Amino acid sequence: MLVIISHIPDFRLQHDLALGLLRLEWVSGADTRTLHASAGQLLRLAHGLAIRHLLLDMNTVPDLSVEHQLWLGAHWMPGVVALPLQHLVLVIDQNRVHNQLAIDALHDLVQPAIRFESHYFSDPESALRWLTDGSDRLPALLAEWSARPALIPEKTNR
Repeated sequence: MLVIISHIPDFRLQHDLALGLLRLEWVSGADTRTLHASAGQLLRLAHGLAIRHLLLDMNTVPDLSVEHQLWLGAHWMPGVVALPLQHLVLVIDQNRVHNQLAIDALHDLVQPAIRFESHYFSDPESALRWLTDGSDRLPALLAEWSARPALIPEKTNR
């Protein structure tokens, strides 16, 4: 079963139950005011779905501030390493040096607790192709993602 999940602000998510896959991208542009709340919701969702494969497109995430990096390290990464993940797949272009360094620091922070493999790709389609490893579900995943609405959540002053 393929599902585009739209109830978490800031992220566009795709879930495939059979593959145990959760794919996500940031959709709020440069506005990171609600990152902590949305990332918390995302983590609760990932735990509830017991995902095995997480594909995170970091190319859509604005440069992470020190505040966000500290929060992610203290509150989000411990939850990620507790997931029953087999693979964490991060998509990040080589020109996104700031976020690459932030990801490396967060990875190093929780390294002793990591029980899954981490992989890096520069584009999401290559990452998904590798992650699905020839699955006949790949065309449906790609079609569903391509057909997703191009909406950016409306942000209000919260």
